[in-house]
Formats: sequence, C-alpha cells, structure tokens
Amino acid sequence: MFKNGLKKIGQSQKECGMGQRLGLGLLLIAVMSFASAAAEKNCQDDLNCKSAWLAASEEERTVIFEFAEDYKAFMRVARTELSFVSEAIVLAEAAGFSRLKTDSPMEPGAKYYDVNRDRAIAVMIIGDEEISSGMRVVGAHIDSPRLELKGKPLFSANEFALFQTNYHGGIKRYQWTNIPLALVGIIDKKDGTRVEVNVGLAPDDPILMIPDMSPHVDRGYNDKKVGELVTYESLDPIVAHLPPIEDGLDIEDQVLIILKSRYGVSRADLVSAELSLVPAFEPRDMGLDRSMVAAYGQDDKLGAYAALRAVLASKRPTQTALAYLVDNEEVGNVNNTGAKSDYFSNLVARLLSAKLGKSYRDIEVRKALRNSKMISIDVNPGVNPMRESAWELNNAPKLGYGVNFKMYGRGFTANSEFTADIRRIFDNADIPWQTATYKVGRSGGGTIGGEFSRQDMEVIDFGVPVLSIHTPYAVSSKIDIYNLYRGSKAFFED
Repeated sequence: MFKNGLKKIGQSQKECGMGQRLGLGLLLIAVMSFASAAAEKNCQDDLNCKSAWLAASEEERTVIFEFAEDYKAFMRVARTELSFVSEAIVLAEAAGFSRLKTDSPMEPGAKYYDVNRDRAIAVMIIGDEEISSGMRVVGAHIDSPRLELKGKPLFSANEFALFQTNYHGGIKRYQWTNIPLALVGIIDKKDGTRVEVNVGLAPDDPILMIPDMSPHVDRGYNDKKVGELVTYESLDPIVAHLPPIEDGLDIEDQVLIILKSRYGVSRADLVSAELSLVPAFEPRDMGLDRSMVAAYGQDDKLGAYAALRAVLASKRPTQTALAYLVDNEEVGNVNNTGAKSDYFSNLVARLLSAKLGKSYRDIEVRKALRNSKMISIDVNPGVNPMRESAWELNNAPKLGYGVNFKMYGRGFTANSEFTADIRRIFDNADIPWQTATYKVGRSGGGTIGGEFSRQDMEVIDFGVPVLSIHTPYAVSSKIDIYNLYRGSKAFFED
C-alpha cells in the first residue's frame, strides 16, 4: 500500500504545476508520518520501542480515556473480592452472559459465568472446538493487600473504642496510618441471614483511621528503622469516642449498640464476619495530562478487570474462552476460593459432563487441561523515577510501554515456543509489549500461574507496570490498562 501510494504520487507530479506539487509533497510527508507511526507499533521486531502513547492517534486516545473512566467507576465499588464478584456479575449479565447451570447447553457461542462461594468467578464463551481440545484461559486475582478485623475485634483504650486487625498480603505498615479507611464486607448470622457492611466510601460516610504520632511528641520515634515505626499489632483504627450517657455502659457498649441498631448484629456475630479495612480514596486521574490512574487495589484488580472486559467483548472463539478470577493470591493462593483449589478442574469436568453426557470420562478433563493455554496476569512494579536503581533498566518495565512479559529465569519462565506464540498474537494485533526481569537476587514476586502449570497447562505470566504496588494508592498508565484488555481479547479470539 505504501509503495503504491508513492508510485501514484510520482505519476501525478509529472502532470502537476508547482502549487500542486507542493500539496503532493505535503501528502508524501503525511504518508511517511503514517508509516513511521506504523513502524513504532511494530517496534518489537528489534525491541527498540518507545512509549505506546506516541503511536496512539487522537481517536485511539479518546477510546483509551473512555476505557479508563469505566475502569475507575468499577474500581470505585470493587474494593474486595466480594464486591468485585458482585460487580462482575452485573457486567456479565448486561453483556448477555447467564449463570451456568447443570443443564446449560454447551453450544458454540454460549455465554456463561460461574461463581465460587461469592469470592471467585469464571466467565466463559463456549468455543467451536471440543473443550477437550483445549481452552484459552486468562487468569488473575481479585484480592488486594488490606487489613482485616480479628474474630473478637472490639476493645477500648484511653476512652477510645478500637478494632484489632490482622493483615492480608504484603504491606508497609507505616503507609496505613493517617489515611481514611472504609469498613466493608459481610456478617453471616446463625439464622442464615447475611448483613452487608459498607461504611466510608460514600462522601457523607464517616471513616475510620489509625492515628500516627505527632512530630511534637515523637522524640526518639524517628530514630527507629522504618520497619519498626509501626508494628502489626498497632494497626488498630479508632472506631468511636463519644462517651455513653447511660450509667454502667462503656465505650465498647456504645459501639455494640450502634452495630445492633444499624445491622442487627451482636459481638458474637463478628466471629462469623469477613470485614476489611480498605483505603477510602476515590480512584482519580493522575498527572496534569490525566494520563494515569491512581487507585487502591490495582494489584491485581487491574488485570482481572482487563480479563473480564476482554471475555465479555470477545467474538465467538475457536477454543472455549474463559476468564478465571480468583481470591487469596496475596496470601499464597490458599483456601477453596484460591488458585490451589480444585474448583477449576472441577469446573472443566462440569463443562465436559454437560457436553458429553454418559460418554464423559475423567481422562477428558486431563486432555482439556493438557491442551489448554493460559495467560496468568499480575501487575509488575514499574520503573519509579525516584528509585530507578531498584531495576536493571535494560530489562525493566516502563509505564506506557505496554504489556510486560515476565521473564523470571531459573526455570520459572514460560517455554520459548509458547512465548513465541504470544509474540505472534500480540504483534498481529499491534499490541505493544515489553519484558520484565527483576534485578537478580534483589526482588521477587509471583502470580497464580504456577498452580495451573502443575495441572499440565501451558502458562505464561505477564501484566503491566504499576507504581507503588501494595500501597494504599497505586498508579497505572491508562494506555497500559487498555492494551492489557486488547491483548487478552486477542488471545481469546486467536
């Protein structure tokens, strides 16, 4: 096309006057600029890549910014795995997906979702090929570092009521002081009823907070190492301070009265509760150019959201496409809603049983897993402009440069043939990508991918770079979020 354009321009110049030749010269510059932009999109051939923003047209930037608005709206509500699953169901049903049932037909193009104990979800489109010939799976986790209430959380100190907490996932403790915290989650009662709690996210809600020391009274406090400034046991937010009016009551009784009147629960009901303290910050645009998103929980709700949107938008696939979004990665993929659970292989068995009926055999499950390919998404720490020495920059992921393939080395990297296949898919779809390898012996991290490699699936790990992972407020580039969605969709539809 480019060569044909040059030929036509050359022929026309012979027949044109000076003014027309000037116009054609400008046209030639425009064509060359277009070719330059196209070349930047395919820079992966020599890995001499620049920021993906440079190749994005104004129309593409508009789409990217609109996608980011949807992402922020989702993240505003989906603070825990419970609320993520609830919101995912809303999106899935709006896109024509229905809940998987025992008698759901396994016809090509059928769209289903299946929920595992309200804390994990699988969203799928049945493909043209048999499930035993393999599936295309994109997996991510939907839990994020946070504080959780202990079984008996309520106590008092110096006429304050406080909650005792535990932590979920790796955190820097000092970062959780002096920030607004919301209390969210569920309380299950003995009579089988469930109470939902959500305090601190609405603009007029009260918040909770863990107070830090004032500089006026912290003599000697700043001499401590950062890891000693705040202990895990001191991450206790203030819940109330209003003295009770009735004689014989204390501040704890006052809180219990509030819980009873608002939620109908007792102190003992908190034993069967899953209540979390999460940052109450709103997702916001970051930067004067609005190119980034600052939000709590982007590890790895960013990856999970991209995978969810990708499967919802995918066309009827050749192989069954499935987004698998799980709980508890931050604490080792544990419990029956984590990636170590047998839920996934049981789900495959259910799909095969529904398809094959009486001819179903367990070996079909083994064949399906063996033939399946999976992308395991988890965000990566991106190059921090203030701390670039944490990376070996030649293999460091940069915000705005696209999806990063995680090249761990030491036997943990996906095999070369699967990596090459992903390169093919991404390059054919003009998905910008980069590589990420931690500084040797200095850093580490994992995904849910290892749990599926053990089931004989072909698995590759990748994500996008994010600043301030595992902090109360992380930062991503809007174009990376969008390209992760595009890359997942290209994988499903390949």
